[in-house]
Amino acid sequence: MELKATSLGKHLAQHPYNRVRLLHAGVEVSGEKHEYLIPFNQLIQVRCKRGIVWGELEFELPDEKVVRLHGTEWQETQRFYHYLQQSWQQWSSEMSEVSAEVLQQQVDHIQQIEQQDKWFKRGELSNLQQQIRQSFGALPMPVARLEEFENCRESYHLCLQWLKSGQRSVAQRNQRWCDRMLEMHQDFFQTVETSPLNESQSRAVVNGEDAVLVLAGAGSGKTSVLVARAGWLLLRQEAEPEQILLLAFGRKAAEEMNERIQERLGSVAIQAKTFHALALQIIQQGSRKAPTISKLESDSKARRALLITHWQQQCSEKKAQAKGWRQWLTEELEWELPEGDFWHDKRLAERLSGRLERWLGLMRTHGGSQAEMIEQADEEIRDLFSKRIRLMAPLLKAWKTALKDEGAVDFAGLIHQAVNLLEKGRFISPWKHILVDEFQDISPQRAQLLAALRKQNKQTSLFAVGDDWQAIYRFSGAELSLTTAFAENFGAGDQCALDTTYRFNDRIGEVANGFIQQNPHQLKKPLNSLTKGNKKSVVILPQEQLEALLDKLSGYAKPQERILVLARYHHLKPEVLQKAATRWPKLNIEFMTIHASKGQQADYVIIAGLYEGKDGFPAVVRESVLEEVLLPQPEDFPDAEERRLLYVALTRARHQVWLLQDRERPSIFIEQLQDIGVPSQRKP
Repeated sequence: MELKATSLGKHLAQHPYNRVRLLHAGVEVSGEKHEYLIPFNQLIQVRCKRGIVWGELEFELPDEKVVRLHGTEWQETQRFYHYLQQSWQQWSSEMSEVSAEVLQQQVDHIQQIEQQDKWFKRGELSNLQQQIRQSFGALPMPVARLEEFENCRESYHLCLQWLKSGQRSVAQRNQRWCDRMLEMHQDFFQTVETSPLNESQSRAVVNGEDAVLVLAGAGSGKTSVLVARAGWLLLRQEAEPEQILLLAFGRKAAEEMNERIQERLGSVAIQAKTFHALALQIIQQGSRKAPTISKLESDSKARRALLITHWQQQCSEKKAQAKGWRQWLTEELEWELPEGDFWHDKRLAERLSGRLERWLGLMRTHGGSQAEMIEQADEEIRDLFSKRIRLMAPLLKAWKTALKDEGAVDFAGLIHQAVNLLEKGRFISPWKHILVDEFQDISPQRAQLLAALRKQNKQTSLFAVGDDWQAIYRFSGAELSLTTAFAENFGAGDQCALDTTYRFNDRIGEVANGFIQQNPHQLKKPLNSLTKGNKKSVVILPQEQLEALLDKLSGYAKPQERILVLARYHHLKPEVLQKAATRWPKLNIEFMTIHASKGQQADYVIIAGLYEGKDGFPAVVRESVLEEVLLPQPEDFPDAEERRLLYVALTRARHQVWLLQDRERPSIFIEQLQDIGVPSQRKP
């Protein structure tokens, strides 16, 4: 059947198409110079319109394309439209049956996912969405028409939901699965730790993504979550004990974790290790050698003595080196040096030894050649950095010689070797699940080791527990962005937060949370307290009131209650504590630096040294150009790490915190705390 424009209509319309012919399963629209074939499987809609004189047919195609035929006699247009509709609808009805079958297969697959007894990973979503797209591409009619057919509509909507709102669909599906798991395994969550796990802890434990970051605020039970996670993997038979690896940053933390696992999970072959112990195992198995760890790594005194001896030798033997060191220490660090042979000054040597130790550590951790380190520096400081590296080079050489003489390796060398063996495929990782404690302290070098393990075994999931609010080790190479940009660094996964603290009251929580979140770069998370405090739970006092405060505390603090006095540096220990044992014999008082207090808790906390200036808090940034280049970039927010340090200090306390300020030169932190409602008192 065919429809043509009239002679006059053709003349007046001046349109490329003036004739349409009905085919077996499509239409052919043509003109004098153009011809367009429209198969029914490309046709979305046909519209028949009446103009002032003639009729018009409009064919709608995918991608909003429209083909029009003008100038046809109206009754003829209607008759052709009627036959076309009849033929097209009959074809469409048959094709809807085929489409319904194709869609049903996809719906069956989605329902299997809905019902399967495991977490549905986000990584699996992209596979499902790809399958849906392929199904749509295999349909004999345009996807846009599926809405018209009752036998296709519901299935189409479900597929479309997973395609357009996949993340939400996955979240809802996993939420339902979690609810089922928490109910079904209620006994496990009640008894796996000494106290029952709360809902946010339990949900973190069952999260089955390939990369999970658990934000665990101060006192929120992160160790319980790590132990329970290991127990859950065993309970669900997702891994054998030897396929689970727990990593901690210090030997003591690893030992405590092992004790807790044995106590709560029984004698299972799960072992918590430090990153260095892990690297040692990889080297032993991957190279059939058993490297010895240098004694210098465990003997700070010997380490510093080695560096100072070689530094003094360098200065005394080469005038240019001595001149270079004088410039470095006076111009960059603003230290006052004695005239003449300054390197023989004992106090200076003692002060410098810690810096030499840190600078050498940064160079060893970097692991590259001097040229590679220099290349890393920004152009404007490259020359200066190059001079500093050349001054450190003899010390680095002396260190390497000492290791060679000892037939040993240092910690930095261990991790470099382990990564190298993994990349060469000389060690095959047996671990399906890696659980990491205190993740906010991770350095690029350790992150590289994790990445190499996961690359080696593609099935390996990473479960990281940490708190970006307590990241206080940038000076030793920790890079906060590895936590705050977790997905970018370790792959798409999930982030969840433990929302309850079992340590401090809600007033301490309100002050600490408000203070830390004044920095917008810190990750937002809820942290609710179980106990109530009052306005006096956090108070600012003049520093000279410490003795009066301890007098008052001696009246109500019980002997078993712990009082922690914290300061930014060791040498800021208040003098009044020298007589504490006899003056307040019943008070359980301890002094430590804030860095050392991490992981500790006490009933009462007193924070000393809140003043501005030298040795003040926040500490004045006085980094060498060496640290500027070799340490991770600091955040673009004033005193960001010092702010986190004060947050750590505040959150050590269960009941009360006193902040001791110097009223003559108050710390900027005092003003910021007052702005969020912390009261100042003249007396305790």
